[in-house]
Amino acid sequence: MNTEHERIALDEAVRTCTLCPLAETRTNAVPGDGPVPARILFIGEAPGRNEDTKGVPFVGRAGSILNGLLEGIDVARDDVFITNIVKCRPPKNRDPNQEEIEACRPYLDSQLSLIRPEVIVPLGRFAMRWVLESYGIAPGPISEVHGKVFRIQTISGERVIIPVYHPAATIYRPAFREVLAADFETIRAVLDNSMAPDRLGR
Repeated sequence: MNTEHERIALDEAVRTCTLCPLAETRTNAVPGDGPVPARILFIGEAPGRNEDTKGVPFVGRAGSILNGLLEGIDVARDDVFITNIVKCRPPKNRDPNQEEIEACRPYLDSQLSLIRPEVIVPLGRFAMRWVLESYGIAPGPISEVHGKVFRIQTISGERVIIPVYHPAATIYRPAFREVLAADFETIRAVLDNSMAPDRLGR
């Protein structure tokens, strides 16, 4: 099976999934959006109301902010893959619980294998914690970890993890927009292989 066929099969498995109770309350499951493979993978927490309606990640206000941040570093949204840890919207946008996370884990693991990203960008504290812990890194508070560069070795080679604040945070705290823009410049630097030593994490 080629990559495109695998991606289609995986998306269909997500859309028809009934492994946890979120299947009973969703309008649409949201597998993810973007090319396969892709250099950059953005991982959020879970779909929101707009995403649940349209079946596409980051299409509301947070999506518009993310698009602007990508434009700021000269990266087209069509060139990145965007998904979430949990593929269905939790009721009232609550945090996903452990049962829901574990039910979705195989889907995200399969996406990582297909997408083969060089850079993984967790969006927000929830995604940051999940991603870092998945690679055996103890996460600190996102206020201390955002914008740091974590280099990890995998079977398919080195990957870079750069946690950032969730774009939605800027809706309620406009000052975060400058922080996010600076962290996206770190993403640009990594992609350009010109990372300044004083910005490196572990």
